[in-house]
Amino acid sequence: MADYNSEHLGTAFRAAILAGDFIVNNLGKISKNDIDTKQASDFVTRIDKESEQMIVATIRKKFPGHQFLAEESFREKNISGYRWIIDPLDGTTNFIHAYPVFAVSIALECQGEIILGLVYDPLRNEMFTAEKGRGSFLNGEPLNVSSVADMANSLVATGFPFRKKEMIDPYLELFKKVFHRVSDIRRAGSAALDLAHLAAGRCDCFFEIGLSPWDIAAGSILIKEAGGIVTDFAGSQEYLVTGNIVSGTPALHAEILSEVKEVFTGIINQ
Repeated sequence: MADYNSEHLGTAFRAAILAGDFIVNNLGKISKNDIDTKQASDFVTRIDKESEQMIVATIRKKFPGHQFLAEESFREKNISGYRWIIDPLDGTTNFIHAYPVFAVSIALECQGEIILGLVYDPLRNEMFTAEKGRGSFLNGEPLNVSSVADMANSLVATGFPFRKKEMIDPYLELFKKVFHRVSDIRRAGSAALDLAHLAAGRCDCFFEIGLSPWDIAAGSILIKEAGGIVTDFAGSQEYLVTGNIVSGTPALHAEILSEVKEVFTGIINQ
């Protein structure tokens, strides 16, 4: 069972529930005045901002000395000690359109290493959690990545490079190469949930470019603790820096990474 009595996980759990309830209560109720554009095709709502404030306040009350890296407001540099990495509403565009795929994502970093991850899907009441060395869980029950070992039978999740639209041509080349090798591909619009679902064995691989640390920090430890593999496009562990991620089961990660490298080597900082 997940140890919700641990101080760190218990605090993240309470913060996620509080934010998740707030998000769901506002689903379908926002107006144009509640929405701002951060950059082309990248939106933030009043709900994102207030959800983040709730999460940070809940954590800060318990851990006043900790730092934060949160999507909408905090960019504190973690020189040493603990730093919380937060996406208060992953899937904002979905939320704006009342498309029912979004989540709260909370991770804890210590000395530069992710040691805790939580992804909460408030519409389905699914709480994905992991702590380093303690396994990965869904609503307290253990998770393992899928046992699919053949690319032809695999389900792959991805996301379009909306923050890096100049990369659409190589991305579509990769999409086509992968599409011809796998059972099918999904694009749901929340990287945090895609990664959580991979940890739960609901899909078998995931790749995307141009993500931010708060999109993938929590999901990365969920996958690792569920027995999967997470790298950047070069096969190293710099995905939180580059924003380019490849993840999958032990049987399939190397194959999907090979396809990624064939297309993107020399094109981007991997």
